[in-house]
Amino acid sequence: MMKPVSRLSVVISVTFLFCLLVLFQLHISNLFGKNLQITHQVNNFFISFASSSHHQTPNLTRFANKSDGNRAKHPEERDTCVGRYIYMHNIPSIFNDDIIKDCRALIKWFTMCPFMVNSGLGPQVSETDNKTTHVLTSRTGSWYATNQFLLAVIFRERMKHYECLTNDSSLASAFYVPYYAGFDVSRHLWGYNTTVRDELGIKLAKWLRERPEWRKMYGRDHFFVAGRIGWDFRRGLDEDSEWGSKLMMLPEFANMTMLSIETTAWTNEFAVPYPTYFHPESLSEVRRWQRKVKSVNRKYLFSFVGAPRPQMDGSIRGEIIKQCLASHGRCKFLDCNKPGQECDNPVKVMEVFQRSVFCLQPRGDSYTRRSIFDSMLAGCIPVFFHPGSGYNQYKWYFPKDYTKYSVYIPEEGMKNGTVSVRSLLGRIDWESICRMRNEVVKIIPKIIYTKPGLVGPEKSEDAFEIAVDRILERVAMVKRMMEEGKNLQSEYSQTRDLKKLE
Repeated sequence: MMKPVSRLSVVISVTFLFCLLVLFQLHISNLFGKNLQITHQVNNFFISFASSSHHQTPNLTRFANKSDGNRAKHPEERDTCVGRYIYMHNIPSIFNDDIIKDCRALIKWFTMCPFMVNSGLGPQVSETDNKTTHVLTSRTGSWYATNQFLLAVIFRERMKHYECLTNDSSLASAFYVPYYAGFDVSRHLWGYNTTVRDELGIKLAKWLRERPEWRKMYGRDHFFVAGRIGWDFRRGLDEDSEWGSKLMMLPEFANMTMLSIETTAWTNEFAVPYPTYFHPESLSEVRRWQRKVKSVNRKYLFSFVGAPRPQMDGSIRGEIIKQCLASHGRCKFLDCNKPGQECDNPVKVMEVFQRSVFCLQPRGDSYTRRSIFDSMLAGCIPVFFHPGSGYNQYKWYFPKDYTKYSVYIPEEGMKNGTVSVRSLLGRIDWESICRMRNEVVKIIPKIIYTKPGLVGPEKSEDAFEIAVDRILERVAMVKRMMEEGKNLQSEYSQTRDLKKLE
């Protein structure tokens, strides 16, 4: 009588036969390139075999399934960052962090130290009292006393969290230079000669041209962010009495693209929004804010937050203030020259803008002003007096048809006293007002800088995202032009007419 075959013998025999089968299939797969499928079968066999045991089954199964999933998906994965990779140069700290260490010396007239906290967003606005929560979004922790000159610091922090940032420069489509050019020049604007003002820029230009990444397109795929207006970097003469540095006149930087809060007429400069007080952490929060400013009750027909400029030839601010004060309560004037008016208080400023239908935006020390973006954030319709204040600046962010979201009053009418702002704005019908306000509210997500790290459905296409996308488009266009042997003068050394209303 034959002995019964033990279960162990059966398992050994089956395992031996299976191994022979695997070896045969591996031989065939080497010929036809199907290693992935066989590996999957082998893994499944051992998972099944292990599942008959009572030892460490859960851990082995989770590990194997994870491995299988990664391997099976790999051939089908599409790299969504192709064409969007950005390489951030690891420049020496003398060009950024060391500059802002002495935060008291960055601006002559006041210290920047309180605004350096929270990665440049500034101190968080306390939302404990009823007035604050009534004006701002209720207790979200997304409102900050952000200074208008902190854009370079904010942008750098956002870039650290950019989803397509790469350490492999060979993959990069564009190269970001995290140089704090605005603070470098601002600390030397008063009482320093041109040699001091230009020193760091010249050193950085030399550092960049010696990098292997520079030789790819000789800087035409490089960009940086300046937290000041473009004119601060285009000094034409090497005389100490002249304003600013000559950074953008250096050959290396003339090949680069500069993002600034206000551009000059040069075609390798592009304007991006001033930082506002609002830095939300989700798209849902942005939507809630949009609904709030659409429904708020607006007491004033128009308002002006600012100060007169009596020393500036041709300034219309004096006339604007005069008309505002004579409007019999239809206009709100927040005098930033008057002590206690708190024009740096986000709650005070946003309250005025929220209660106004129209917000006047005359030129100040330069064409543009931060107030444009704070007022639009509040759902207030901007009133411009010069094409260079908005229309010819923020083309990446504002609709081409300026009548959709704003009112334009030529400066000349204000200078010669032939225009009554109250009468002109008062004649605009309610339907047109609602249409313009809706357009302003639609623009809000584009002109704010959200907190770093937003992903998935809560990610918003904010000012940073738009700037990066446009830079990548520009670099791709310039690269095509270079490959086709076209003249690049139109993209770097030509000028635009900022005074022309298109």
